[in-house]
Amino acid sequence: MRIAVPVADGRLAMHFGHCERFVLIDVEPKAKSIVKTEEVAAPEHEPGLLPRWLAERGVNVVIAGGMGARAQGLFAENKIEVVVGAAAESPERLVAEYLGGTLRTGQNVCDH
Repeated sequence: MRIAVPVADGRLAMHFGHCERFVLIDVEPKAKSIVKTEEVAAPEHEPGLLPRWLAERGVNVVIAGGMGARAQGLFAENKIEVVVGAAAESPERLVAEYLGGTLRTGQNVCDH
């Protein structure tokens, strides 16, 4: 399983569509462990591009602070689970909490 987290300054970037980098984390769900972590530059912002771009990189789950309804729909079309309302924590912490079933989420901080 591969989980993507948009980042800024080593923490979750709250505005998904305009993040500069993603941390891609390969995990072993049964062992609830991180296998590999890779940071990659996000492509230039283009509406609708990120769901396809992340799907091409094998992403199964995206953890975000906020994301618009259109983007969430596009991720669903690409069979990628979206978790919104996460706090601005390190990607590794967010993924560990997701795997452990303890990831707390609040409101979707995106207003479009």
